[in-house]
Amino acid sequence: MIKLPQNLVEVQKQVIQVAKKCGLDFYDTVFEMVTYEQMNQIAAYGGFPVRYPHWRFGMEYEQLSKSYQYGLSKIYELVINNDPCYAYLLEGNSFVDQKLVIAHVYGHCDFFKNNMWFSQTNRKMMDVTANHATRIRRYMDRYGVDEVENFIDCCLSLENLIDRYSPYEAISYDLSKTEKEESSNINNKIFSDFRLKTSNPYMDRYINPPEILEREKNKFDQKKKEDQHYSFEKDVLKFLINEAPLESWQQDVLTIIREEAYYFAPQGMTKIMNEGWASYWHSKMMTEHLCTDAEIIDFAQAHSGTMAMSPTGFNPYKVGIELFRDIETRWNKGQFGKEWSECNDVQTKKHWNTRAGKGRERIFEIRRDYNDVTFIDEFLTEEFCVENKMFVYKFDKKTNQFVVDTRNFKAIKQKLLFQLTNFGQPTIHVADSNFENKGELLLSHAFEGIELQPDYMKETLSRLAQIWKRPVNLATVLDEKPHLVKLNEEGFHFKEINTK
Repeated sequence: MIKLPQNLVEVQKQVIQVAKKCGLDFYDTVFEMVTYEQMNQIAAYGGFPVRYPHWRFGMEYEQLSKSYQYGLSKIYELVINNDPCYAYLLEGNSFVDQKLVIAHVYGHCDFFKNNMWFSQTNRKMMDVTANHATRIRRYMDRYGVDEVENFIDCCLSLENLIDRYSPYEAISYDLSKTEKEESSNINNKIFSDFRLKTSNPYMDRYINPPEILEREKNKFDQKKKEDQHYSFEKDVLKFLINEAPLESWQQDVLTIIREEAYYFAPQGMTKIMNEGWASYWHSKMMTEHLCTDAEIIDFAQAHSGTMAMSPTGFNPYKVGIELFRDIETRWNKGQFGKEWSECNDVQTKKHWNTRAGKGRERIFEIRRDYNDVTFIDEFLTEEFCVENKMFVYKFDKKTNQFVVDTRNFKAIKQKLLFQLTNFGQPTIHVADSNFENKGELLLSHAFEGIELQPDYMKETLSRLAQIWKRPVNLATVLDEKPHLVKLNEEGFHFKEINTK
């Protein structure tokens, strides 16, 4: 990796001035120039070249390299949510491409700093991932590479079982170390109350026989264990860290996986908005401030390539930028509020323009407060879908082509929101940590019309059982009927639940 050449340093200074005049607010940003091999390596590690070693990152590097070599994809830039932000530019890109990418990066940096869904992320994650890597390498030296890597495999297969909204809750239900110690002291005090008081110490062994005290303690511990039932714990990884019979190094590794999963979660929650916001600003800055007359055609070609969206595909860059532009236009014309929504005259709505001029203010508010689900839910309109040809497609086996399945706006919006909610992944939570008083784990699947894929379900339960070390159960819906799936030493068992 090398620092930016002087001509791009001057571009960076120019972009900073323009971006600040446009109202963008961002952390200091460090740019580095990399080859395509280095770019693929960094991208494979999720943007953190100092991340812990694991074969999965090597696999992702191979996929990225092959995709680049065959001309299927190309990474132009990579920017990291950190303070300062780190951005990587691809060596060999044209001067116009580099200028566009630098402007695009500052759009991302503004979004990282000001969007509320990134507000709870660690802004020193580059240092944190380096510390994580050091700890994991230490465990590999102590317990063996295969032992640690196999456990990381198990953890990574469960990394999506977190509660992505928990960092934004006002109340945390985690017991701190001090609170746990206090709880333990209280339990010890209760146990000490089993002993009968005596004024003569030599009589204690007769008045408080050890076998009687041990029996009472066992009763107390058993009752305490039976009373510890978890109810609706959304963060499965947190539950496993606190309750699974893990060794200290395994608990630490799972904590690392969970911490990094929470760091990356807002990026998935704001993909459309983040890319749309960065694309909106690179387009505006390039066309109005940065491009010379000789560069405008090259910019238009590069920009149009990024915004291209096939009829059967979904491009977050395209949808995001067009939605921000649509919102800005509507709020500038006053096309919002009660009077606008209650107007039923098509021609009046078509020519509606109160010259409210609130478009720029509104898109900055949206950048601050929204994520993809709320963004699409509130601002995706039927007119927008028609204009941008957003339909639902299906594959026609007779013609071997994709054809329009529906132009119904509600169906289109519902399908898009479903894909965005929880990243389109099933929602699983802990329902009981002592199922049927046998120390078994009961998980519950929030069924929303789509059944779990059997192979994924079995693999996930197998990995959970490796950590829990006891039978694992899952309440879900199979063949449109409630079922209890159980995994124990004998294998998988499926039992239909009678809900009557």
